[in-house]
Amino acid sequence: MSADALLAAVIFLATLGPGQVLTRGQPWSLLLQVALVTPLAWRRRAPLATFGAITAAAAIQWAADVQLPADAALLVALYTVGAYCPWRQALAAGLTLEAGVLLAAARWAPPGQFPFTVAALTAMAAAALTTGLWTRARRAYVSSLEHDREQRARLAVADERARMTRDMHDIVTHNLSVMVALADSAAYIRHRAPDRAAAAMEQIADTGRQALADMRRSLGSGEQGESGEPLHPVPGIAQLGPLAERMRAAGLPTRLEVTGDPAAVPAAAQLTVYRLAQEALTNTLRHAPGATAEVRVHLTPRRADVEVTDDGRAGRTPEGAPGRGLAGMRERVAAYGGTLHAGPLRDGGWRVAASLDLAADLAGKGTA
Repeated sequence: MSADALLAAVIFLATLGPGQVLTRGQPWSLLLQVALVTPLAWRRRAPLATFGAITAAAAIQWAADVQLPADAALLVALYTVGAYCPWRQALAAGLTLEAGVLLAAARWAPPGQFPFTVAALTAMAAAALTTGLWTRARRAYVSSLEHDREQRARLAVADERARMTRDMHDIVTHNLSVMVALADSAAYIRHRAPDRAAAAMEQIADTGRQALADMRRSLGSGEQGESGEPLHPVPGIAQLGPLAERMRAAGLPTRLEVTGDPAAVPAAAQLTVYRLAQEALTNTLRHAPGATAEVRVHLTPRRADVEVTDDGRAGRTPEGAPGRGLAGMRERVAAYGGTLHAGPLRDGGWRVAASLDLAADLAGKGTA
């Protein structure tokens, strides 16, 4: 309010002239000057009330047949109504002021100058109202941009949380399943084949270290070596071989077939292919004991197809059941505009097949 009070004081002093107020012999002229200008101190707090108070003072001034330069306060009040009130209220205020323009021109316009006086005063009122409406529209536009920016920030945070949730699910579920299978195997053979049991325990330790490295990387705090490179590479198609070896060590015979050039596939898409294969194999290990699995990956510069099948006979958890497995896979594939199919095979077993549209992903990055 202090800025508005200062504006009111400036207008009061600027329009206070000895020829207009102090020497006319009309003691109420100074009071009208105050009544016209003082309400501007509350113009942004109560725009309509301010405009009404100044309009009332102007009506008294017209009835007293006193011309005052402080009538400029009407233009400031009309601008404020346009800038801070709904457009219907602003239009009503504009029409009210236009009626005052006609009355003022009818009384004070020089002889023969009525049309020109009305046109000039109307132009000033229209300019004040239009400027106020433009200011309001501009403020609303800037506010919408800020809102959109906040929305995008919230969506980015939500997407990052979803990504971390998917990664944590894949990392924890897979590695714990492998470690449990290895531990069970080591316990079973520890007396008959202590060397194989010791090897299984080493694999458990390696799997645990890999899980910790993956978790730190997913959380944005991956360990780095002296050269600044990660101690463990980001999982990709090249790591499908070690993944298959871990699954075989955990008791799931796994065959891997990769066709095409992995170098043509972006790192993010390679990570998606790896996670899809990892999740599918983990589900087979958990839900189809005694099965064998096969992973087939076909790569082109525009597509990445991955298929994981097994010949297990055990029942699977329904797709609609609670859990992040299939839902997480669908979210990963959807990020590439791809498709995912998961379900039982006609002759028994289970199949997970996904296709990633790499061309759409590259086009999206090119237009970002």
